[in-house]
Amino acid sequence: MVARGGEITSVQEVLKDCDAYIATGSNNSARYFEYYFSKYPHIIRRNRTSVAVLTGTETPAQLEALADDALLYFGLGCRNVTKVLVPEGYDFEPLMAAFKKYDWLMDNHKYKNNYDYNLALLLLNNAPFKTNDNLLLHENESVFSPLSVLHYSVYRNREELESQLAGNPDLQCIVAGDRIPFGQAQAPRLEDYADGVDTAAFSPHCNRVTLT
Repeated sequence: MVARGGEITSVQEVLKDCDAYIATGSNNSARYFEYYFSKYPHIIRRNRTSVAVLTGTETPAQLEALADDALLYFGLGCRNVTKVLVPEGYDFEPLMAAFKKYDWLMDNHKYKNNYDYNLALLLLNNAPFKTNDNLLLHENESVFSPLSVLHYSVYRNREELESQLAGNPDLQCIVAGDRIPFGQAQAPRLEDYADGVDTAAFSPHCNRVTLT
């Protein structure tokens, strides 16, 4: 049991007798959390990721900032962009050139192993892709992409696209010229609560909160 600033934190094998719960994990574990903690105030965090909406008018500086959104922390965070949505006829060359700033990732053998593995899968499946030798760009409907891969989709109607994004529970952030600015996905403000849940407003429920 550890006391910090008057608060007591304890490590327990079984989570019980708490006033409220905050739990984080995969979508699968979230189903169990929802079941076990349904009678209590709770915040359950699931798998999330982020996307970027491009128009083709972005400046080189904006695209380089987008590279940070996608590849900081090896792209493993829920605020990392794992998919870009582009208009018909989009020119990918400036985007891939901007992402060259992360060439150093290939010096990390674990990242390079993932790149080589995903490259082999795309080649074996005869799937079209683009690469700048540090990232694989692959057209895929999923907003989640493997390490070293950036998914993309083509949109035709921006209003329809916005409607689809608004209803997607998997999204943590949407980076765009009129949304979260390029380069700011990994720089949340104090009020940018994870999953859009105001944790400060939730805290009055809690005399003791177990974090897992």
